[in-house]
Amino acid sequence: MAETCPTVLDCPDGILGRDTAVQEVHDNSMHMDSFTLSSCNTAFAFRLYRELVLKNPDKNIVFSPFSISTALAFLALGAKSKTLEEILQGLKFNLTETSEPVIHQGFKQLLQELSQPQDQVQISTGNTLFINKCLQILAEFKEKARALYQAEAFTANFQKPHEAKKLINDYVKTQTQGKIQELVSHLDNETCMVLVNYIYFKGKWKMPFDPHDTFESEFYLDEKRSVKVPMMSIEYLTTPYFRDAELSCSVVELKYTGNASALFILPDQGRMQQVEASLQPETLRKWKESLRPRRIDELHLPKFSISTDYSLEDVLPQLGIREVFSTQADLSVITRAKNLKVSQVVHKAVLDVAETGTEAAAATGVKIVPLY
Repeated sequence: MAETCPTVLDCPDGILGRDTAVQEVHDNSMHMDSFTLSSCNTAFAFRLYRELVLKNPDKNIVFSPFSISTALAFLALGAKSKTLEEILQGLKFNLTETSEPVIHQGFKQLLQELSQPQDQVQISTGNTLFINKCLQILAEFKEKARALYQAEAFTANFQKPHEAKKLINDYVKTQTQGKIQELVSHLDNETCMVLVNYIYFKGKWKMPFDPHDTFESEFYLDEKRSVKVPMMSIEYLTTPYFRDAELSCSVVELKYTGNASALFILPDQGRMQQVEASLQPETLRKWKESLRPRRIDELHLPKFSISTDYSLEDVLPQLGIREVFSTQADLSVITRAKNLKVSQVVHKAVLDVAETGTEAAAATGVKIVPLY
């Protein structure tokens, strides 16, 4: 299990993030510190992780909660009433403590921080609307999408689904440096709009592994099953470490050059489910605060590449996000008429961990269709 905080990007077989100072967003007297936003994103990440584990037993789980939560928050910008409340509460925001405008301002600040050029860590993210040329989008929604979510907008001819699919997939492929080859596998001519979020990360280890030291080794899936994997190795490494006796696991932080790091969590034999059940923002905070430099005589880490794809329209209702998929959906902030709903939410993620560092990408697509 691996992750990086506080800004959660890819979860728990691989969470990659960037440490950001706690800042306040000041805009028309509205603010949300990045600690609150990252805590909500982390809570959402772990809740979604548990649902994906239930639906995908014995499979690797790699996804970007950042990409999914940003896409859903962007979608909430076009929602009203119960539809809006379900989306934001499903993202683990407490609407009695934090108003909708403040939440959008928080995402705006986060996106601005992630868009700042980095000397040593490469990270890029963005939001895009692919709109049917016949759909009349409200000017206010377009303006807020641009101002808050830096959203680009492109016209797509969904009457020619193959062309529209190619337009979307080519765009995502370009923005993710070719890592996400095909976000959308199916479109039909009923589609009105596809909302897309993408994120790309590339970081080099501060202390890289020597490829000559990589060797074939057993990786244990459980007590009885194992697979052969290339195992990276580094000796006499001093790095932050924490032994969590309560949860029976070890935590190691490996730093990238620049302001980013990854946490690797190794449960004791037979303790994987216990650790998974304890994944909460408080757990992550405890690990981060408890890490202390320690000399490790020999550290072994699998070299791996994993790609996953999910259809989340069957998963998000388990988090309370239901109405937006139903005939009661209210997306009337996008168009005046209450005649749109979400038919599909697709998510794809790729994670490569190698001797030099980590490369990861993810994208989320929200397909919107008319109500009948």
